[in-house]
Amino acid sequence: MFKEISAKQIDGNLIDLISNEWMLISAGDKAGYNMMTASWGFLGEMWGSDCAVAVIRPQRYTMQFVDNCEYYALSFYGSNKDIHKICGKMSGRDVVKTELTGLTPVFDNNTVYFNEARLVIICKKQYVQEMSEDCFIDKEPLKWYGDKDYHKMIFGKIERVLVKE
Repeated sequence: MFKEISAKQIDGNLIDLISNEWMLISAGDKAGYNMMTASWGFLGEMWGSDCAVAVIRPQRYTMQFVDNCEYYALSFYGSNKDIHKICGKMSGRDVVKTELTGLTPVFDNNTVYFNEARLVIICKKQYVQEMSEDCFIDKEPLKWYGDKDYHKMIFGKIERVLVKE
């Protein structure tokens, strides 16, 4: 069972939450959805609202669902990295990730998240932009883009935050 809290009530260090616990980014509906592991992104305030920014490489299968949907979800699972071994290495084009992970989809607020999460952040897309090599002032991060597959940044207004009771 989940209870709703405000974004400002999220427990813990948000940098640690994303970079060390990792998250699933998911989007879609009953007709089709996907999720992927992510350890990059950020939470804060933008345009007067609590905001989350997900970053997704364009070739990731999940990107097509985020592109075609108004909402996306970020979900966290504590120290259990087993789901991330599947959702971070296998494509939903090739496998049914819910069968391999045992995750139970929940369709809510025009998106999908999973019942096994301990924390869910549901976001309404506000702004999407693909990163560009020309915009890197410091060229050192370009080492992450050997294939020039620059992330898309998806800014989302946080609409709901759910925590497992």
